[in-house]
Amino acid sequence: VIRPEPCGVCGSRIRFGKTAIKCCQCQLLLHTKCREQCPSPCAPQSRHHSWPREGVLADFTPSTPPLVPALVVQCVTEVETRGLTETGLYRVPGTEQLVREWKRRLLQAGDVLPTLSSVTDIHVVCGVLKDFLRGLKEPLVTFSLHPAFLRAADILDDAACDTALRHVVSKLPPANRDTLAFLMLHLLRVSRSPDCKMDVFNLSRVFGPTLVGHSSANPTPLAIMEDTPRQCKVVARLLSLPPDFWRGFVRKEQNLVPM
Repeated sequence: VIRPEPCGVCGSRIRFGKTAIKCCQCQLLLHTKCREQCPSPCAPQSRHHSWPREGVLADFTPSTPPLVPALVVQCVTEVETRGLTETGLYRVPGTEQLVREWKRRLLQAGDVLPTLSSVTDIHVVCGVLKDFLRGLKEPLVTFSLHPAFLRAADILDDAACDTALRHVVSKLPPANRDTLAFLMLHLLRVSRSPDCKMDVFNLSRVFGPTLVGHSSANPTPLAIMEDTPRQCKVVARLLSLPPDFWRGFVRKEQNLVPM
């Protein structure tokens, strides 16, 4: 498993690096231990039947700038309203069943999203945000720019690295660029909260695989092994850029969290 997905039998997430079984006809994915409980015969169905609206980031963004999906804005707003005193924010997992249910509700709600204030556990809200980003058809930095982000983050000179990263960020599609900027500002606020105990290093470990990912939808095992530490380096370097750089992309923030 490269991208964690729920087991079609028990519903629990099959985690990264684990072996799983997939039906070549109906695309049902399940734990090896759940094989005996697998329904038979199978019925061909859409691979993304649970969340039919999944796609690239631009499929979820508004028509006017800043191009940040409402789901992302709502999750971030809720986290910043009542989560910045929570230890292990984004590191502590929320209940998987609730994460899946709330993600489904938000994706099916369209433009009028249900309020997240009724979600008691803020870690569930964090889980929805991470799961949404992981479920996109390509990561936020895009497949085509993935190598450029890795090369820029590898530059040893800090000033040259910052310049290279700014240049690559500016080449992102507008929706990806605006959403990345919005998330970077949010994560910087999380990193500054002493109660969260989530510094830049911890956040980069959590969000590296999610935001940076790989250069293709089906990376080789060798690429996965080589990319993983570099993904974290990219996010750490992006978080080292000054907040004013990111604010420049989300200045029209009538519907966003105040900076």
